[in-house]
Amino acid sequence: MRAEEKVLSSDLAVNESIVRDLLHDSSDMVFRKLQVDGQSLLFVYVEGLCDTNLVEQIILKPLLYQGFPDDCRDGSSLARTFNRLLLPVLRVSSAGKANEVVEKVLTGHVALLAEGESEALLADFQHYQQRGVEEPASESVVRGPRDGFTESLRVNTSLIRRRLCTPNLVNKSFQIGEKTGTKVEILYIDGVAKPSIVEEVIRRIGHIRVDGILESGYVEELIEDTPYSPFPQIQNTERPDVVCGALLEGKVAIVTANTPFVLIVPMTFWSGLQASEDYYERAIFTTLVRWVRYFMFLIALLLPSIYVALTTFHPQIIPTVLLISIATAREGVPFPAVVEALMIELMFEALREAGIRLPKMIGSAVSIVGALVIGQSAVAAGIISAPMVIVVATTGIASFGIPRYNLGTAFRILRFPMLLLAGFIGIYGILIGLTVILIHLSCLRSFGVPYLTPVTHKKTGYFKDLLLRAPRSSLYRRPEKRDRA
Repeated sequence: MRAEEKVLSSDLAVNESIVRDLLHDSSDMVFRKLQVDGQSLLFVYVEGLCDTNLVEQIILKPLLYQGFPDDCRDGSSLARTFNRLLLPVLRVSSAGKANEVVEKVLTGHVALLAEGESEALLADFQHYQQRGVEEPASESVVRGPRDGFTESLRVNTSLIRRRLCTPNLVNKSFQIGEKTGTKVEILYIDGVAKPSIVEEVIRRIGHIRVDGILESGYVEELIEDTPYSPFPQIQNTERPDVVCGALLEGKVAIVTANTPFVLIVPMTFWSGLQASEDYYERAIFTTLVRWVRYFMFLIALLLPSIYVALTTFHPQIIPTVLLISIATAREGVPFPAVVEALMIELMFEALREAGIRLPKMIGSAVSIVGALVIGQSAVAAGIISAPMVIVVATTGIASFGIPRYNLGTAFRILRFPMLLLAGFIGIYGILIGLTVILIHLSCLRSFGVPYLTPVTHKKTGYFKDLLLRAPRSSLYRRPEKRDRA
């Protein structure tokens, strides 16, 4: 019989041997034997995963110094006795199979086995060392809540429930990963989220078959519609207010244990360009910022390509004075404009990656000093031109203005093929690249929802929160209801 099918017997020594074998008798496993009123007991738990002080106060000390209470010596089962008297405030369950005992022990439970008992009592004493609730470093805001998700699943769900005090907030739990047994929970508001989207999320998560889930990125890759697309189809965030706002819009949140990043589905292209702060500032200011943001994403995608195309194939479009200035700066540069652009783009990406990987105290200094020194030295040596440095630096700054990091990464990836197309066939290459991107975006879906919604679907209610952010008084209905109003 396989180990996961072993059934506990009434012999304590046999049960101990089975559990030790399944746990490989690891050094952090604690097996404590007690003799209480002639009854042999065995406590099994993992040191560091459960609150040992609470175990001693509630179970071990009362048993060692007082034994069983007098009114419990009536022949009732040990599990019933402990459940009724010693553990009234904890979640207690029982298991008759060795694999169930081992799974619970590895999640912070204490298993109690007794001589003559064929079932183990499992008490929840989970206690993990965890980080406190802090402001997310990746999504800082000027105005808005300062709390962020942590690596604790239950803390994260409580941060959401604290904001959404409604019984319609539904929470469904899954356990994924044959080796890790990672808990994953989906949250949605019943009556607001579309049942078809909820069912699709449940179906995809239920079909995950992997050894381990260490971060929500594993789940994201396994359930997204088009894995080879550069555009993200699932939004991730560290902010509880962003998740609550998405739930109120009818979306579904996926919370994974051991990570502060929560997934939100479905995601559209436009939601990747919106920040949580858009809904905390006045409408007129937010509208202006959104227009600036849309302009920045165009710069992040197209500016180097347009510069290369104009200077290489279409100089007649450039004003004469500007053209003379660019030609003077490029005099002596040994590389074509496209090679020059690729070189400095790669250098900029290398500096950005180095700044992320280095310790925080020196990361920013190295990236800034490195860019200044290398850029100035390259211009002085005549390897690259000063206008190209300005173009690439402006492009990098614009890419930082995109609120969602994964969407900004998509533009960084697409910038290179757009550069190559512009370097080979000029403006026509840029138009071909934009056409391919637009076709791809039109075909892309996130859990059945078109990626360019609402532009590709005539839902006028959405436009109050797309090109502009209408005043709060006109956004009191959800988009579907605004369409019918």
